[in-house]
Amino acid sequence: MEDQLKELFQFLRDQNPQVRHIALSNLVGQTAKESPYRHIFLQGIQGSGLQKPQEPDVVRDLKLLCRDQLATAHDAFRALVNLSDSMLLVPFLVEQSFLTYLVSCILNPDAILADLAAMLLSNLTASTSACSALLALKVPLVTLTPSVSSQVSYYTPHSRSGTCPAPVPYPSGEPQEFLALPLLIDAFVQGASLDQSGDKSKRARRGDLHFLSSVFANISTSPVGRLFFVTPRPTDPMKPDSALEYPLAKILPFTEHQDTIRRGGVASTLKNCAFHSPAHKAILSPETVLTPVPPSTIAAPGIDALPYILLPLAGPEELDLEDQENLPPALQFLPPTKKREPDPTLRLTHVETLLLLCTTRWGREYMRGHGVYEIVRGAHLEEAVDKVSEHIERLVQFIKGEEDPEITDDNVVATKFEENAEVPDEEDYRIEEV
Repeated sequence: MEDQLKELFQFLRDQNPQVRHIALSNLVGQTAKESPYRHIFLQGIQGSGLQKPQEPDVVRDLKLLCRDQLATAHDAFRALVNLSDSMLLVPFLVEQSFLTYLVSCILNPDAILADLAAMLLSNLTASTSACSALLALKVPLVTLTPSVSSQVSYYTPHSRSGTCPAPVPYPSGEPQEFLALPLLIDAFVQGASLDQSGDKSKRARRGDLHFLSSVFANISTSPVGRLFFVTPRPTDPMKPDSALEYPLAKILPFTEHQDTIRRGGVASTLKNCAFHSPAHKAILSPETVLTPVPPSTIAAPGIDALPYILLPLAGPEELDLEDQENLPPALQFLPPTKKREPDPTLRLTHVETLLLLCTTRWGREYMRGHGVYEIVRGAHLEEAVDKVSEHIERLVQFIKGEEDPEITDDNVVATKFEENAEVPDEEDYRIEEV
């Protein structure tokens, strides 16, 4: 059987598109992790001695077939998504030309397979080398004439393929290179938007691009990646003179999105950014306050993340008027139909984010004055998962604890627990990046 499957490899390069499709359709099922013949796609990669690893011909063919007609390209993307969990393949899938095509395909609003491309990019960015490559990547764009019916003002020439036809007439401008990541953030936001009439055919993009949230989460696990999200950048990536905004602020509204992958990736990105303690003031400050992230002196409107962290933890409980006034406006007088985040992993992520924001004195004092205790108190009463409950209890100890008046350093945890409170071990406070 193995030899018969290998014989199909040669037909992936056949001139007849039907032959290519038939060959690939018989191979794609063998790329799954549990397949007994998966290894045939990975053979010959590892070099010996000083010899560099060699890209298998079949992997090179699959990359080319991603540009083929719809059915073939769909199976090629599926195969690479399945195989991309192998670290042996990552260097060949993040090389400049293919990574540029992959990102260009995601950015093209008419790309039929943009969601599969985003899924592949999500898997690849589990590798630090892929994250570094994406952070530095620039993609060529051709500016289009502004249109009232379109939110996208560019064309990505490197996306041209069987599933991404070129616009007619073809734009006459010269391509200019722009940093890819800010464009991906805008595409992610547009992927969730619907026409006011609710007609999905009038969406800005064909793809939902939910998996881009996992890309952002993966990138933010590194110090360089999280610094990108808390560094002010032009609101419009194609207009350097547009108003400054923190990239993290653009994705936060999706912490209560109906799609678990989208809201989970956003929650993880926010949590990872909270590891950067100099950014806590910018993360918590409202939009009306211009705030820099030290050591930079460049200020931008605050990210105002607290409502987006607390809303998933909030329920329908009625609070006293005095408690309501402490809450951010978005959490005041919630309807009786309000439901908490159903996924316990995401509830834990939000509580861990609050714990990280407690590691600066400014953060603790801000949260004391903005209703965090009132929300987590109700969440604790309804919580059925022990691990989440334990983290909420630790959070309450931070918020209700007394501050040491002799310590004012914002970067030092200075909480003094009550005399009868049990101080958890240092290991218990360790929060892992996701």
